[in-house]
Amino acid sequence: MYVVVDERPSVIESYVGAFSREGVASQGFTHGEFRDWILTTCEEDLCAVESFVVGDVDGRIGYPDLIRGYSSAPIIALEDVKSLTHTLELFTAGIDDVVRKPVHVKEIMARADAVWRRVRAGEPQAVDCNRLKVFFDGRDPEVDGEPLALPRRERHILEYLVKNSKRRVTKTQIFNTIYGIFNDDVDESVIEGHMSKLRKKLRLKLGYDVIDAKRYLGYQFVA
Repeated sequence: MYVVVDERPSVIESYVGAFSREGVASQGFTHGEFRDWILTTCEEDLCAVESFVVGDVDGRIGYPDLIRGYSSAPIIALEDVKSLTHTLELFTAGIDDVVRKPVHVKEIMARADAVWRRVRAGEPQAVDCNRLKVFFDGRDPEVDGEPLALPRRERHILEYLVKNSKRRVTKTQIFNTIYGIFNDDVDESVIEGHMSKLRKKLRLKLGYDVIDAKRYLGYQFVA
């Protein structure tokens, strides 16, 4: 999920809508709303954040100190006017990247991914589970060396399960990661549909289940 912070509702609405059209969960806040949210939300919900996108808000220089106490997700600042002095101040304060508007959300996502790659430089970019290979760089998984094309949300679910394979995750945790914490337009039950389709595709290719489902307990990658 991408978190957009700006004092202008029109800007928030524009970016949240753009992320939605790309099939990516996002949520928008004004400065006051964001501060209340990050101070009170739970760790599980914060783990669903892929990046903080910070636009025109008071006290933006202090955002890295505020956010880093709760999340390591990339912080990307959006600038209306190009200013070297201001850009350097933002980097010095701890902002991970500064982008001048207008900017497409695909570029924001690519920049966030680039920051994550640097952060996770020592972590594996793929997990090889016998015949199944799962990547964490946007590529489809492979079965016996052949790509298995998956819709974005099914691929994200598989990646999330593999990253958390040592524990069982609930439908709510998966929903928050894929659709966003405050998405009232979609019911959590949609995850059951995604999971059913994903498990069927993997079972057809592999001949066995790699995702264990337990009613009321959740799901776990078990390959």
